[in-house]
Amino acid sequence: MKKTPAIGLALLLVTIAYSCKDGSAESPITEESAPTMEETVDSNSDAKATTSSSAAVEPKNSKRKIVRTADIKFKVKNVPRSTYAIEDATTKFGGFVTYTNLQSNISNKDETKVSPDSTLVTTKYTVENSITIRVPNTRLDTVIKSIAKQIDFLDFRVIKADDVTLQILSNQMAQNRSNNSEKRIEKAIDDKGKKLNNIIDAEDHLDDKKEHNDASKLENLSLKDQVNFSTLTLQIYQREAVKQEMVANEKSINAYRPNIGLQIWDSLKTGWFMLEGIIAFVVQLWGIALIAVLCYFAYKKYAKK
Repeated sequence: MKKTPAIGLALLLVTIAYSCKDGSAESPITEESAPTMEETVDSNSDAKATTSSSAAVEPKNSKRKIVRTADIKFKVKNVPRSTYAIEDATTKFGGFVTYTNLQSNISNKDETKVSPDSTLVTTKYTVENSITIRVPNTRLDTVIKSIAKQIDFLDFRVIKADDVTLQILSNQMAQNRSNNSEKRIEKAIDDKGKKLNNIIDAEDHLDDKKEHNDASKLENLSLKDQVNFSTLTLQIYQREAVKQEMVANEKSINAYRPNIGLQIWDSLKTGWFMLEGIIAFVVQLWGIALIAVLCYFAYKKYAKK
């Protein structure tokens, strides 16, 4: 009878030990499943991280000719300050600005009269800028990462990488064919062009060949320029701002009206000037009055006879 409590106590201790062992085995799983601080990234950091792209990186030892362009729209805290930072970064990495249009768009303007001589003008506006820059192709990703420091909110980012290797090769082959054709035509003109009409037709054909040759050459130069310098089009804006300004009211025309006494005096002078004008006009008619008087006396004289 005394062995029963001892056996029960032994079984209880084994059960407790097993439970503790299971708990200690489960604890590492809980720690690994918990998120760390490094995995917590705010939205601003996400916006900055997504601006970078492998499409903007120039592959090493690549013989392909890639034209890279990027279109990015994002909000900044201060458009003029970010514009200067972007321009400085562009110059720093060997690029240049081809277009910039910094402007303020007024969304609402309200005028409130606060006193007889003062008005409060409240203006709501948004500052934005459209910037086009060109940077060396090998520095495109570096410039994008530098610009990302200005991002407060990213609207969109589009990066294009167009392979123009075959197009450049095609233009080069067309240029070579045109050169060979020009040489043959020139030789034919010198050797066989005896008639004037034949020479003129051959010269016109030669000019066409040269024109096509020049067009291919210029197109290749343009493509190579686009390959060497990538184009970035940036649209930046900031939060709507409010500006309040106290301005002086313009005086009404009634403030310059003369008093009643001066108006009466001016009216008397105006009436006198009108009377003088009437008298002067009547005096100008003295000749007509004289003729009328003479006619009257003549009529009386002859009427008596």
